[in-house]
Amino acid sequence: MPIDKTVNSFTEAVSDISDGAVLMIGGFGGAGGMPHLLMLALRDQGARNLTIIGNTAGIAAPTGFGWPDGVEPIDHAVLIENGQIAKVIASFPVSGSVSRPNAFEKGFRAGEIELELVPQGTLAERMRAAGAGIAAFYTPTAAGTMLADGKESRVFGGKEHVLEHALYADFALVRARTADMVGNLAYTGTSRTFNPPMAMAAKVTIAEVDEIVEPGGIDPERVDTPGIYVQRIVARPPASGGGMVLP
Repeated sequence: MPIDKTVNSFTEAVSDISDGAVLMIGGFGGAGGMPHLLMLALRDQGARNLTIIGNTAGIAAPTGFGWPDGVEPIDHAVLIENGQIAKVIASFPVSGSVSRPNAFEKGFRAGEIELELVPQGTLAERMRAAGAGIAAFYTPTAAGTMLADGKESRVFGGKEHVLEHALYADFALVRARTADMVGNLAYTGTSRTFNPPMAMAAKVTIAEVDEIVEPGGIDPERVDTPGIYVQRIVARPPASGGGMVLP
């Protein structure tokens, strides 16, 4: 009998995330590929002093960047505004508008949130390295800039390379289109960006999905994250009124 990794609610899915945990949160920038309902459940659960890792840190609010008109944006801001975040590791943590700072920018300027800024490709590779069991790697990205300050460097092929360490997390909150009951995931659109490496880099991966099917219900050629990397899956509410509850 296959292991059934489904959980009954978003509340249950995030119930054991403790104060001080390190979380990866999927998504590229706009609404697509983000685990909106897991973030709302974590806000209500209330764990604090969290470190979040993601490509952004609340780019949608307050500008609505990447969100459909008439839909209230849900992103990292719901956690930051609730005072739950102590540190952000991201590539683009700021708002989409210089004149309208997001919750992270306000917290950072007030000295309430720490930032580790990581180039986008390096961020993805640090996660992938963690999942592949690679402790560290050298990259020319950021060499000669302030982002390389304090880091070891070596010259390969006449070019300076900076040593970057694998990036691990206690939990990854990811978004996929489809899961089967044993945790195999299939993504669509921008969900394919940061969700797959995050799923591999965390001790516990929790997937928010649009549908859950029986084992074998996903074409093996379309499995993007094997179920061995996924510990919990939870389904979003079904579409109503002809459209999705959220993007």
